[in-house]
Amino acid sequence: MEFTAKMLADLLHGTVDGDENIKVSSFSKIEKGTPGSLTFLSNMKYVQYIYTTKASIVLVNSDFKPEKPIEATLLRVPNAYEALAQLMQMYNAAIASRPQGIEQPCHIAEGVEIHDDAYVGAFAYIAKGVTVGKNFLCYPQVYIGENVTIGDNVTLYPGVKIYHGCVLGNNVTLHAGCVVGSDGFGFAPKADGTFDKIPQIGNVVIQDDVEIGANTTIDRSTMGSTVIEKGVKLDNLIQVAHNCVVGSNTVIAAQVGLAGSTILGKNCFVGGQAGFAGHMTVPDNCTFAAKTGVTHKITEPGTYVGSYVMPKTKFFKAHVLFGRLPEIYKDLEDLKKLVAEMKQNENNK
Repeated sequence: MEFTAKMLADLLHGTVDGDENIKVSSFSKIEKGTPGSLTFLSNMKYVQYIYTTKASIVLVNSDFKPEKPIEATLLRVPNAYEALAQLMQMYNAAIASRPQGIEQPCHIAEGVEIHDDAYVGAFAYIAKGVTVGKNFLCYPQVYIGENVTIGDNVTLYPGVKIYHGCVLGNNVTLHAGCVVGSDGFGFAPKADGTFDKIPQIGNVVIQDDVEIGANTTIDRSTMGSTVIEKGVKLDNLIQVAHNCVVGSNTVIAAQVGLAGSTILGKNCFVGGQAGFAGHMTVPDNCTFAAKTGVTHKITEPGTYVGSYVMPKTKFFKAHVLFGRLPEIYKDLEDLKKLVAEMKQNENNK
């Protein structure tokens, strides 16, 4: 498939700087652009490549101002990254072959209705009482426990496991190895040093438009529900413990851990390997840098950094001082000695 710059501009409501008839048929990175490909510039860290790229068309933000001549045709749009995502989604939908039908061997319990447009891969297991919506894609070796409810346009990639009683909304995607509804980590210590398991009798509710990465685990609640709200995007290898709530449109990067009953607000961004102690509450519109450790309640929106979490500005001020601690300590010791000498001299008078 080939598209001219003008066709793409009409589609994206953008404007063309350069040859509006130039054609592209593929995508490329800006630093490795090739003729006939489309690339993009949204992070100014890569701006130097726009002057040397061989790509035919470059998506840029409307306010981009080049500092020297550019060989490529520029396609100006309000948000280059968002426009790229839109084009790639369309391209993927056009070239992807959608599987359909029920492969064997697999197990679908009696009474479970599967729509004609569905796909169920080999060795999948769908237990009794499961409800499945339209346009269902269930790849091989998926397990769906009893009384699970699944909405429309849900995709479960190979090896997904969904325990009994959990609920998935519409337009949900779970990537390979994702586990939803495993037991929360609940044990009561006994006097003899052993532990009694606390039954986890709740479930997990995943609302509409959620995508969850490979090998991420979401524990069922002790009581009530662990909730992943609408529009949440979770990366690979994330742990969401029992009774957590992840607010709508929050984005979490890989290897983050949320201990039990953590409540994250809406529109939050969490960097990789950040950790949240149990029973933490975080308001809407917070950003946490990679490896941030949240051990106390956050009350104000903002950007937070550090293993002992604090506001970003305060952290960087402290970080500058941290590198000078040996010198500061020496100066302090010298000052203490000087004060002691002055006191001694005063006493000798």
